[in-house]
Amino acid sequence: MNTKKIIVTGCNGQLGKAVNRLFAKDDTYELVNTDINADLKLDITDVEKVTSFVKEISPYAVINCAAYTAVDKQENDVDLSYRINAIGARNLAIASKDSGAKLVHISTDYVFPGDAKKPYIEFDPTGPKSVYGRTKLAGEEFVKQMTDAFFIIRTAWLYGDGHNFVKTMLKLSENHDEVSVVDDQLGTPTSASELAKCVKYLLPTENYGLFHGTCEGDTNWADFAERIFALSGKDTKVKHVTSGEYEKMNPASAKRPAYSILDNYMLRLTTQFSFAPWQEALETYIREDLG
Repeated sequence: MNTKKIIVTGCNGQLGKAVNRLFAKDDTYELVNTDINADLKLDITDVEKVTSFVKEISPYAVINCAAYTAVDKQENDVDLSYRINAIGARNLAIASKDSGAKLVHISTDYVFPGDAKKPYIEFDPTGPKSVYGRTKLAGEEFVKQMTDAFFIIRTAWLYGDGHNFVKTMLKLSENHDEVSVVDDQLGTPTSASELAKCVKYLLPTENYGLFHGTCEGDTNWADFAERIFALSGKDTKVKHVTSGEYEKMNPASAKRPAYSILDNYMLRLTTQFSFAPWQEALETYIREDLG
């Protein structure tokens, strides 16, 4: 049987690792892993290198897990943000189109202004408030312009094998009896493993387009932290604070969306796929990945 080659960019990130774990169980696919720091390096900001590499591999698909996600740093690092999040996406879209490969591109809740009163669907107007959000939205637009066989998946509050909120809270719990966490920012914690399942579900289809992909349900950061401690058997208390109070203690450069709840509307309308509830996915992560 001929295996289908898939180029994974950002293979060392949380989603890249989750994709590798999931696809390793399926001999239909052969992953070609790339990252800026991997054994196989691919600089997605260089269009000639990208097109040449993709042409050489001639993949069935490209899964773009690469992104510049340091939200605060990007406020003073605009050029690099656009190079990675926008031009990188453009280059992969151009190369995918030229090689006849499908493209999976991961985007973010930060493309929205964060002032909604109900969950965002894919048809709601965008309006990013940060450099990160603006560059990720530009990446989406490039993908739409440069290729046809694409899946753009917007996700939020992602955690997996890497630096994330869950691990930060558990680290803090080691030497803090109480931590201050904001309770006025709403969203959906999403497991990288669940997002990888969505990628794998969509990939063999021709159900192209824009999707929201987060775990089901919603919460705020403080309640999320409390659930993390409860599931991990920690006694650390969570002090609920407002974003304004937290900002005075820990000044940040980038504006965070107050409301980041995404509705997986297109998945619900066009597929049989559904994400696990965020509480269930978190319990699985803590038990299986951190246990």
